[in-house]
Amino acid sequence: MKLLILLPAELAPLAFAQAAAPSLFDMVKNLMPVLVIFAIFYFLLIAPMRKQRRELQRVVDNLQKGDRVVTNGGIHGQVVAVEEGIVLLKVADNVKLKVSKSAVAGLEPTAGKSPDGKGTKS
Repeated sequence: MKLLILLPAELAPLAFAQAAAPSLFDMVKNLMPVLVIFAIFYFLLIAPMRKQRRELQRVVDNLQKGDRVVTNGGIHGQVVAVEEGIVLLKVADNVKLKVSKSAVAGLEPTAGKSPDGKGTKS
């Protein structure tokens, strides 16, 4: 019984002889699942978050005296004054807080209305 012993120098031509350069179609076919996953993430996660962030920025930019807001810390209050980057909130009688505009999480939902403001809750 003879044993075939191949040295690394003898293996190299065999390994490279079988490898062909991948075509453009093969590369696109291999990247397709990654592109599909990115598209799913974009349409399900990234785009809605960008829309929500723009809506919140619009609300914060249009804050007026008398609006009821909620901060990121959970503080509910009524806007007393709006300055450059600061909102003065009345949270109780004789209690006013200065908070950054960026700390405003949104408008406080009013009783009888849904949080999106599209009518009454059912």
